[in-house]
Amino acid sequence: MTDRPRRSPWPPLLIAIALEVTATLSLRAAEGFTHPLWLIVVVAGYTGSLWLLSVVLDRGMPVGVAYGIWSAIGVVLTAVLGTVLFGETLGTVQIIGVGAIVIGVLLVELGSHARSTATTEVVS
Repeated sequence: MTDRPRRSPWPPLLIAIALEVTATLSLRAAEGFTHPLWLIVVVAGYTGSLWLLSVVLDRGMPVGVAYGIWSAIGVVLTAVLGTVLFGETLGTVQIIGVGAIVIGVLLVELGSHARSTATTEVVS
């Protein structure tokens, strides 16, 4: 075991989210196989995203928290960018759903901090 401080999981998590969103939007841009060059971006984006997600887990973020944040922020960004880039519309119920996802991610993140603080106090 080394005495080095553990590096933050946040930078690779944010890049993983960006790659996943890019890959998903590229999947839409590929329009099936009518624009196959976009599929290169799809494969590279998903591959890089999953690799970085493994880095996040290796840096100590709990899997439930990491995957929850990764997937939820990905859903929100993809929905919003889908409206901007592809003219897709979000109805009222969908907007409420996106808001619920954001609130859920915040609660998961707050809950993980509360739990780690309580564990630290018990150990000390």
